[in-house]
Amino acid sequence: MLKQRTLQKVVKTVGIGLHSGRKVQLTLRPAEPNTGIVFSRVDLTPAVVMPAEATRVNDTRMATTLNEGAVKISTIEHLMSALNGLGIDNCYVDVDAPEIPIMDGSGASFVFLIQAAGIVEQNAPKRFVRILKPVVVRDGDKWAKLEPHEGFKLAFSINFGHPAIDSTAQFTEVDFSKMTYASAVSRARTFGFVQDVEMLRSIGLAQGGTLENAVVMDEFHVLNPEGLRSQDEFVKHKILDAMGDLYVLGHPLLARYSAYKSGHGLNNQLLRALLAESSAWEWATFENKPAPVDFSFERAFAL
Repeated sequence: MLKQRTLQKVVKTVGIGLHSGRKVQLTLRPAEPNTGIVFSRVDLTPAVVMPAEATRVNDTRMATTLNEGAVKISTIEHLMSALNGLGIDNCYVDVDAPEIPIMDGSGASFVFLIQAAGIVEQNAPKRFVRILKPVVVRDGDKWAKLEPHEGFKLAFSINFGHPAIDSTAQFTEVDFSKMTYASAVSRARTFGFVQDVEMLRSIGLAQGGTLENAVVMDEFHVLNPEGLRSQDEFVKHKILDAMGDLYVLGHPLLARYSAYKSGHGLNNQLLRALLAESSAWEWATFENKPAPVDFSFERAFAL
């Protein structure tokens, strides 16, 4: 039986909020089977609890944001991506601010944190959403699609029309039967443009954005002294984001995801379109038959 997973112990870290520029404490705690990923704003009394659910995402302008009434937790996608990539089904996420800390702008710090906590199997079958037929959403020339695949594979194409990005890979595909999240996806950092950062700061956002937690470009060049971590870092980060956006479904997917110029908003629309079409998916477990190697327990420990 392919089992659900949680953390072995509580683990904490402190980082900077991308938009507030303030210190944020993040705590990850083990959770019982069938809990899912549950966020809590512990700086409020009483704490406000927000399970990760596609219908709770109502703001995708700068990040993927969960909300409960007027209370929100933003920038959840990199942490959710790491939880997805390492196959964590059940986890409590406590944060003392309206956003998850940005860390280095990738998923690598969260992978380290989860692996440091330890990963344990639970006596309950891992529940998947298996895609039965293609589901597509479009916005102008942008699109995102889920289609049947007995594993987990993602493909992404970008087109920014910027010289620093155009000189790198414009397409990538990650097949988790052949690759691991930690090595193939987790180190790709978020990226942005100087003029956008300046505009955001003028309205009180991006106060914590630096060259330490993002790849930043002017009109022509990457400004980070160390350059890129890989020639496909830009498009790989879009895969990283997509994995986080898709995991607010609350369960891993048996699917192939593909997209062109998609973002947080279109990814969430894709989940909502999927949930609205009950004939496009079914629940799946691997209690009495072998599971795809994509989801093997050993891969959660790979570096």
